[in-house]
Amino acid sequence: MTEEKNENKIEKEDIKKEKSKEENKKETEEKAKEKKPEEIKKKKDVPKKSEVVVNASSLLMSTKTAGAICRFIKGKEIQAAISDLEQVIAKRKAVPMRGEIPHRKGDMMSGRYPKNASEIFIKLLKSLNSNATYLSVENPIISEAIPNNASRPFGKFGAVRKKRTHMILKATSKKKKSEEKKK
Repeated sequence: MTEEKNENKIEKEDIKKEKSKEENKKETEEKAKEKKPEEIKKKKDVPKKSEVVVNASSLLMSTKTAGAICRFIKGKEIQAAISDLEQVIAKRKAVPMRGEIPHRKGDMMSGRYPKNASEIFIKLLKSLNSNATYLSVENPIISEAIPNNASRPFGKFGAVRKKRTHMILKATSKKKKSEEKKK
């Protein structure tokens, strides 16, 4: 009889342990469900900025062409600059350039259609646009576009020096730019 009582006690204790385990699992699951949205919100809380930057180094283009494109896109909205560069690739719109370059149709003296450099700039502008959306910059306008000379490696057999350019693109919100003009 005592053995039966002991077995019943052991069974009751096992049942209690199982119930407590199930309750603990439910509580931890509920806590996890409650914490997940908060953790996600914490990850997405990004400080609001008024300026975004893209740095690129050793791009495969000449600094002269990059400077011309920089003057072409500066002061424009990012999407407008991308559409203009797509027109340059399609040879519908020329990039104004300085120097002894042939004249083109339109409101400019001379210009060219730098296809490869325009494709590189489109990638940079898309990156700048995604940075602006992530940092919640409203109405981003390209405020600075700075090309710099990069180190020029020798080409195959060491006869030719290749052209390389470093780029810095900055975009600020349209509101901030108008506030700066007022001051």
